[in-house]
Amino acid sequence: MTELTSQRAASWRDYYEMCKPRVVMLMILTSLVGMFLAVPGMVPLDILVLGNLGIALVAASGAVVNHLIDRKIDVLMKRTHNRPLPQGRVDAMQATVFAVAIGLAGMAILMLWVNPLSAWLTLASFVGYAFIYTGYLKHATPQNIVIGGLSGAMPPLLGWSAVTGTIEADALILVLIIFAWPPPHFWALAIHRKDEYAKSGVPMLPVTHGERVTKIHIIVYTAILVAVSALPYFSGMSGLLYLASALALGAGFMGWSTKLMVSPGPTTAMDTFKYSIVYLALLFVALVIDHYLF
Repeated sequence: MTELTSQRAASWRDYYEMCKPRVVMLMILTSLVGMFLAVPGMVPLDILVLGNLGIALVAASGAVVNHLIDRKIDVLMKRTHNRPLPQGRVDAMQATVFAVAIGLAGMAILMLWVNPLSAWLTLASFVGYAFIYTGYLKHATPQNIVIGGLSGAMPPLLGWSAVTGTIEADALILVLIIFAWPPPHFWALAIHRKDEYAKSGVPMLPVTHGERVTKIHIIVYTAILVAVSALPYFSGMSGLLYLASALALGAGFMGWSTKLMVSPGPTTAMDTFKYSIVYLALLFVALVIDHYLF
């Protein structure tokens, strides 16, 4: 199917939308946590600002590439058919130039004013998300979310390495938490949007294996996530405030996952998806509060 003809010219809002700002903001939240936990005091202001700016620009570039690659299936899905590319408000060449420009700007900031390690790790995350996941895994296997989750789990390590110039065990624990998060998060959305994914040809788990199998997977991965979320306490990175918060938030997530399995209503899958976003944000906020208060 070809892209639709636009009814209006592109505006800055179209380019902003292609950057997936809400996704990028969640990534920057976890990057900030990585920065804060990397040092006992305050993060140097230049690293705080320039590091997150560089990471955000490269992440936004990856989001634009995602829009580019998916533009022909986006037009088939209710959730995405009004995006700038399928509607023709932005053409493929304009999107490509924009992605290259902001990606190079982000890499230059990281390389020149932060440190090379953070720049190369950010580039690896970009390649993993934009090309390995979006370009291949998303369309190749119903385990796409699991296998491709590593690139999306990188921001805490990116923030940590921006401050320290190193890769350390505690930073990898933060990566592991986010790596365990996407399966229950995205599979809940995939259940809600099952018919649209089937129409688009993307082999999401509810389409290929059915809703019951997907719900079992969601419960299993939620349990794994709750267990992994306790690791910062046992590694000595955080204290009892964080552990209590992680267990309470995890109980809430497990409650939604169980309801989705046992007694779902029309909105339960979407409610589970929405809670998962709140869960991750509050979990990382709890890490920072625990770090500075105790």
